[in-house]
Amino acid sequence: METRTENVDVVVVGGGPGGSTAATLLARRGRSVVLLEKEQFPRYQIGESLLPSTVHGICRLLGVEKEMEAAGFMYKRGGSFRWGTNPVPWNFLFSISPEFSGPTSHAYQVERAKFDDILLKHAAASGVDVRERSEVIAAVRDEEAVRGVTYRDADGNEHEISARYVIDASGNRSSLWKATGGERQYSEHFKNVAVFGYFEGGGRLPGSNSGNILCEAFGEGWLWYIPLTDGLTSVGAVISREHVAQIQGDREAALMRFIGKSSYVKDMLTTATRVNDDSMYGEIRIRKDYSYANTKFHAPGIVLVGDAACFIDPVFSTGVHLATYAGVLAARSINSVFEGNVDESRAFAEFEGRYRREYSVFYEFLSSFYNMEQAEDSYFWQARKVTNLSESSFESFVSLVAGGFSHERVLTDPNEVAERFEQSTRQMAEAAERTGGMETDSGQRMNHLFGTPVVREVMEEMNAIQARGVAGEALVEPPLLPDGLVPTEDGLGWAEPAVVPA
Repeated sequence: METRTENVDVVVVGGGPGGSTAATLLARRGRSVVLLEKEQFPRYQIGESLLPSTVHGICRLLGVEKEMEAAGFMYKRGGSFRWGTNPVPWNFLFSISPEFSGPTSHAYQVERAKFDDILLKHAAASGVDVRERSEVIAAVRDEEAVRGVTYRDADGNEHEISARYVIDASGNRSSLWKATGGERQYSEHFKNVAVFGYFEGGGRLPGSNSGNILCEAFGEGWLWYIPLTDGLTSVGAVISREHVAQIQGDREAALMRFIGKSSYVKDMLTTATRVNDDSMYGEIRIRKDYSYANTKFHAPGIVLVGDAACFIDPVFSTGVHLATYAGVLAARSINSVFEGNVDESRAFAEFEGRYRREYSVFYEFLSSFYNMEQAEDSYFWQARKVTNLSESSFESFVSLVAGGFSHERVLTDPNEVAERFEQSTRQMAEAAERTGGMETDSGQRMNHLFGTPVVREVMEEMNAIQARGVAGEALVEPPLLPDGLVPTEDGLGWAEPAVVPA
């Protein structure tokens, strides 16, 4: 059996969105990067609903926005929920969020096989040495640090790669994360199981909501309904662990039984047929959606991103957002250490601090959101409490679920900030009126909340602050963490915050 040893700056394990993002941004700064992916792309993956922060922030930073537009993915302008005490669905549009109120007020529903392939091919085109059908066997380490990995190629040959850093983006099933010396702590609150499949011919929500994700609660959990194309729909049931026995045996029967307990999802599938061919969509799958976070996101020589580090319940489609954001943070830290701009411990403290902050705010909000005895207005107040934003509660809710609560410029598209925030309160109110796509009393309450004089005054001040920043009065992005670092101008590294004159 042939054995080969080589040396590079960084080895990335896993070719999903987190791994591809980190690899591309490292290669762009001149790092030598090998990406090892055990499968051959395109391949199946779940997690099909993206956030605007990923589409207009991360994808623009990577330079794949044209490929995304050309792919013809389903437009996602917001979300629709049959949740809480109100029996009628309520809606939100991303355009309500100040961070995404202009041409970036949408995301995409994506077939992950296509989306992930776009990112991986772009990584290769950016200078990353992408090696598919290459399965990592173990981390190579000594007493001080992880020094690389061993892997097996498609022909069964084993190789060793030495590297200054290993990025584990290999998902929740890999054990490579154990090289950090940490533990995986599972949430007692979110221990759910998902059973899901794909349908042809399902219905669509009316008007501009047609591409929305629909989430509907029922007795044992909740259902997702994601339109991927005009004809293809992803449908899944997320149930709590005490009901797991119901999906033992016939998975399709279990899924259809859960769908039968719904109101809106059941009606959407009246004339639909389940895909049951040999394609990647023909299988009924089960995934254990237990939320967790590792006690260590990094250790000397190794960094964790995406599901290798943490996972949270999928109700707000945060998986790709957290993975790609972590990829950006990891690339910044590694680039900065290589270039000698920031001490290693400080660079990775920034990585972990920001990453945990992003994970924790979603976790805290979801803990409240899962209390289905609440009316939806209380979710908005909880979002405001968690994010500590100055907007109205509804705007805070949308900012959070759009992925923009951190206000990082790489997530909220700095090129459009001036245009978006020079819009008047009148135009923002027009966006609020579009929220009531299902003409419900809950939609009317949202519009009332958004249109109050206090909210208008807050929005006018926010518009003025943002416009001043774009005009040059406050261009320096402030630290997100106490005594923390700030992104470099290109978003690919860390720098000490500038001292702003009093």
